[in-house]
Amino acid sequence: MAAFSKYLTAKNSCLACGGLLLLYLLRHRSQTRRKHSLKGTSQLVVSTEKDGKKDKAAVDTFFFFRILRILRIMVPRFFSMETAYLLLIATMLVARTYCDVWMIQNGTMIESAIIGRSTKDFKIFLFSFIKFMPIIALVNNFLKLGLNELKLRFRERLTKKLYDQYLQGFTYYKMGNLDNRIANADQLLTQDVEKFCNSVVDLYSNLSKPLLDIFLYIFKLTSAIGAQGPAVMMAYLLISGLFLTRLRRPIGKMTVAEQRFEGEYRYVNSRLITNSEEIAFYNGNMREKQTIHATFKKLVDHLHNFIFFRFSMGFVDSIIAKYVATVVGYLVVSRPFLNLSDPRHLHSTHSELLEDYYQSGRMLLRMSQALGRIVLAGREMTRLSGFTARITELMTVLKELNAGKYERTMVSQQDRETAEKNILVPGSGQVINRDHIIKFDHTPLATPNGDLLIRDLTFEVRSGTNVLVCGPNGCGKSSLFRVLGELWPLFGGSLTKPERGKLFYVPQRPYMTLGSLRDQVIYPDSVEEQRRKGISDQILKEYLDNVQLGHILDREGSWDAVQDWMDVLSGGEKQRMAMARLFYHKPQFAILDECTSAVSVDVEDYIYSHCRTVGISLFTVSHRKSLWKHHEYYLHMDGRGNYEFKPITEETVEFGS
Repeated sequence: MAAFSKYLTAKNSCLACGGLLLLYLLRHRSQTRRKHSLKGTSQLVVSTEKDGKKDKAAVDTFFFFRILRILRIMVPRFFSMETAYLLLIATMLVARTYCDVWMIQNGTMIESAIIGRSTKDFKIFLFSFIKFMPIIALVNNFLKLGLNELKLRFRERLTKKLYDQYLQGFTYYKMGNLDNRIANADQLLTQDVEKFCNSVVDLYSNLSKPLLDIFLYIFKLTSAIGAQGPAVMMAYLLISGLFLTRLRRPIGKMTVAEQRFEGEYRYVNSRLITNSEEIAFYNGNMREKQTIHATFKKLVDHLHNFIFFRFSMGFVDSIIAKYVATVVGYLVVSRPFLNLSDPRHLHSTHSELLEDYYQSGRMLLRMSQALGRIVLAGREMTRLSGFTARITELMTVLKELNAGKYERTMVSQQDRETAEKNILVPGSGQVINRDHIIKFDHTPLATPNGDLLIRDLTFEVRSGTNVLVCGPNGCGKSSLFRVLGELWPLFGGSLTKPERGKLFYVPQRPYMTLGSLRDQVIYPDSVEEQRRKGISDQILKEYLDNVQLGHILDREGSWDAVQDWMDVLSGGEKQRMAMARLFYHKPQFAILDECTSAVSVDVEDYIYSHCRTVGISLFTVSHRKSLWKHHEYYLHMDGRGNYEFKPITEETVEFGS
């Protein structure tokens, strides 16, 4: 027992506990991996991973090309506020380095005065420190100001550029509905942009200051202990930096995966909020809970692995970048002092040796710390490579979508031979802009992923003719209107139609914008555009009266009243507000997609009669028999690839409810 107790010391106990903790963490990680491999892919989770090539997230040549491409957006020209803040930060970093050197020298003199019992020197150097305190504080806070302003300006520049492309034409629609390379664009445009800008500025600061410190301390130390010491430290920086950069390579990929899982988690939560009423009617809370928990578990499992990897890398970073660097520093600074034949200290007194050691030792300590910060900055650079890959991918997709190119998994339910005979090429059709006519000429009607709904669609409608579009669900009615609105590409043939602004779409669930009562009627116009059109508020009042919504203006008291109109207005009121919006814009053609389903028949009759009076030709989707009398033609799709376009006569069999 006595023989055993002599090994039971505090040091040995700590080492044993540390070893046991490390073994436990390794065992827990292996069990977690085994559990995931057994589960496979049986869980139902939201998955946006695509097969095929992915952007590589690593610190390599591509990373530097990508970040230079983004920096040209954030710093568009040399004479800009961003350049001014970059220069301010650089100036403050230089000033802070000189402040650090001065504080080392002044602190050494204060300590020498205390050890030498010199009251006079102590007061002189202490008052010097007090005198320079406001300057040092000002330098530090100017540095913080420059960093925070630069982060904000970088984010402002990049966000505006991305949104200019995202909201150009129908790109925002195409990204979510035609192209499947980007999932959760909101995550990229908000959180990822902010994290990228913060990471770039932090990296600029974390690299610039240590590099400046190193060059300054090399200059000072070379004159104090010779060039050999700083050279050894720089060689250590190079070797350790290359070694740690190699170890940190997985961080970039793990950062990309983390942001993707975060986006999926936000997406399933936003779906719950958006569709809360439908889910409540289905009593689907438990099913949604399973989906959210599965998505969240996916994120948590990844974060657990990321945390464990960072723990492992943190352990190696601390050893190599901090403690071994300090050991190398001690070895370097001790050489001229331990070498008794060194000419620098042959005739130095004890106090001079102490003062020289304090000053050289502290400079070397600061230099080793600067070397450690550069080595650790490699970790931030690897993480930045993940954000850079995601932002660059977003920029590439936006550019291609604005150029009319999109990528999507194409599917077909036909035989291979049939598919080879009928190759569908997105964008191969021709759109011709001409007023007062809509003409489909041998146009295939297909979904963006290649499902063919109608092989050859041909019909012509001129202004003054109303068309009733009917058929079962999934037959292609909405697809027809998306092609008309140029939301979907043409897969062949030609489409003659007025320009986009002369076509107006009124959906079953109208969109109510954020803003005033006036904004609901004139959307998407602004007040200035309303005035340029010469439409007064009195005319807007007539539009509301036409759809029996005049009481809303009386109730709110002003056109400038702001409400949450999606909640304030009932379903029928929103549909009638959309019709008032239609009267305001007076397009040549209007597409009415079940937009009067919550409106009474008498109001509906008045709306259709008024459209004919003001010269708006209508394409109507409706199941009401009462609407047949307002149309001259009908377009019937049977859902099996066939259609008929015929005039409505007395012999026409009307169907609906």
